[in-house]
Amino acid sequence: MGTRYNNILETVGHTPVVRINHLAPPGVNLYAKLEAFNPMGSIKDRLALGVIEDAERSGALKPGQTVIEATSGNTGIGLAMVCAQKGYPLVVTMAENFSVERRRMMRFLGAKVILTPASDKGSGMLAKAVELAESHGWFLCRQFENEANADFHSRTTAVEILDDFSDTRLDYWVTGFGTGGTLKGVARVLKEKSPETHIIVCEPDNSPLLGSHQPQPRSANGMPSASHPSFRPHLMQGWTPDFISKLTEDAANAELIDELRPIAGSDALQTSLDLARREGIFCGITAGATMAGGLQIARSAPPGTTILCMLPDTGERYLSTPLFAEIETEMTTEEIEISRSTPGYRFDKPTAPAPAPAAAPTPATIKATPQAEQFLADALQDKNNPVVMFALEWCEFCWSLRKLFKQCNIPYRSVDLDSAQYQQDNLGGSIRAALNAHTGCVTIPQIFVGGEFVGGCTEVFDEFKSGRFQQRLEDSSVSFDHDVSVDPYSLLPTWLHPRK
Repeated sequence: MGTRYNNILETVGHTPVVRINHLAPPGVNLYAKLEAFNPMGSIKDRLALGVIEDAERSGALKPGQTVIEATSGNTGIGLAMVCAQKGYPLVVTMAENFSVERRRMMRFLGAKVILTPASDKGSGMLAKAVELAESHGWFLCRQFENEANADFHSRTTAVEILDDFSDTRLDYWVTGFGTGGTLKGVARVLKEKSPETHIIVCEPDNSPLLGSHQPQPRSANGMPSASHPSFRPHLMQGWTPDFISKLTEDAANAELIDELRPIAGSDALQTSLDLARREGIFCGITAGATMAGGLQIARSAPPGTTILCMLPDTGERYLSTPLFAEIETEMTTEEIEISRSTPGYRFDKPTAPAPAPAAAPTPATIKATPQAEQFLADALQDKNNPVVMFALEWCEFCWSLRKLFKQCNIPYRSVDLDSAQYQQDNLGGSIRAALNAHTGCVTIPQIFVGGEFVGGCTEVFDEFKSGRFQQRLEDSSVSFDHDVSVDPYSLLPTWLHPRK
């Protein structure tokens, strides 16, 4: 971006407009505004920053107060970024059927994620957020009716679009609606500053809330009081909840919408895939749906028409959704044939291991020093840490054991032999040599409970499944969660699972 920023929040906005070259019909100027270039990968970063800063200015949000919001994911991720930078605790409510990548990202950023039943739909997660806010005195963002949402888009998104097309006529602006913030905030500016631009709003063809022209049941505060009667489940996560937001209704009532475009879920999926494979643009289902609407217009538009589509987020939010259902994790038949076209490094034909460099130290050539032997003796006799794991930082087996210990709340000491702590004079290598001499085992990890050698990863897993490991913990007065039920082998990385 060619400059230095004081914090991550200053990078929100100023997203690029990119020409669509291969999907667009000849003679039509089709563009996409790539909101995935926001720091957390979606257009909702704008909403999050706008709502929080407005609440700070008005005094509605106090220092240290907990922020709460209902979200399908992207708003929550944006809020998690903003709250992390500004120091606010964040709780989000989210229906359980939204993609797991989103909840994990929010938790990674420090947020608490409260799941609500899928059967309660979007209105259920919203009602839960209201319930929690009122009970605990938390600040509720109210993204679906908060004017700060639309105002931020008027100040940023709309201005960027006008600047990007200042030298040409913008004939169509295509968007979904979701919270309605982007729609209301941008459309009202375009109507004033670029009246020749037609505002096209897309929605799922099987869930036409706006297209039904049926009113949304609403409370006095603007929040929905019930699901919209025309709502049906659809593929476009974040696009249309089971209600028409107040901001969207405002835009419709102000006659900011020139045309509604129903979009089939299959078209949304295919267009997202086409954008990735023919344009190199990696985006989500909602972006594919919006571009599908833009392509519908482009196919019948006269030469010279200029169309801009809002692509709200990145495809990484959809790894566990139908968007990736046909994307293989293992090699396809074609990929296997490519692998077999040369002789080495194949699963169906073992490759002789390359010899280690002559000068490279190996466990067999490293001697156990008195310092290492004393370290090992002290570690195995440490009454404060009866569970000891001798490990390597990078080892997948070690990380699988760490996951088991964490799930069961088993306290343990990890001696990471390859860490910087043990590098001086190759202390880690010397400890490993002492360890090998003590157990007769050369592999890592090696686990001890109460000074007694258990074995490596699979030995611990087998003992855990039989209950023997839990008995060892009890014999050594190690407290842990007895109620955890897990197949420890499921904690291994998928590539370590036996091949079919």
